[in-house]
Amino acid sequence: MTEQDLRARLAALDLLGRLRGGPAREVLPLGAPPIAAAVLVPLILGPAPAVLLTKRTATLARHAGQVSFPGGRIDPTDLSAEAAALREAEEEIALDPARVELTGRLCDHVTGTGFCITPVLGLIPPEMAFHPAPAEVEEIFTLPLATVLDPVAPTRERAPWRGQMREFWVFPHAEHLIWGATAAILVQLAEALRGTSGV
Repeated sequence: MTEQDLRARLAALDLLGRLRGGPAREVLPLGAPPIAAAVLVPLILGPAPAVLLTKRTATLARHAGQVSFPGGRIDPTDLSAEAAALREAEEEIALDPARVELTGRLCDHVTGTGFCITPVLGLIPPEMAFHPAPAEVEEIFTLPLATVLDPVAPTRERAPWRGQMREFWVFPHAEHLIWGATAAILVQLAEALRGTSGV
């Protein structure tokens, strides 16, 4: 998919209508209501667009060592999910918010760890320099959008979790395990973009 094609498909999406019909639940959270969070889903433009991802450091209290999008809790001072996602991306990978072209949101994703994640889509220019925050991000890498859009690329796997078998999405990558909420959001993105291919 070219940058022009990507822009055309994003323009065709009614992100606040067709896609936000309700939260996608990975596993029903137990106990307290989920914590509001937001992530930036950065789509890197260029001849071969890609999705930017991060690997969290192994010393974090939550989701240590896992692959994720830049993001985190929505603070009381954040005016919106978009503001939270941009703030977190700037803190985690030094992404200048002024260089991000926001295009909308995907459906909220409720995780079994107690978070309600709002994925915010943003286009960023190619060949930008990123600087991971050592306390939070171990590595920054990309996944080709062509892989995301390949309907046979993600697979469903099962593993025991809290005494029950849990099913989750996994995306292929040569060096990283992309699974759980991150993979589920990528599946949602792919379904949305593929749904506009005839537009």
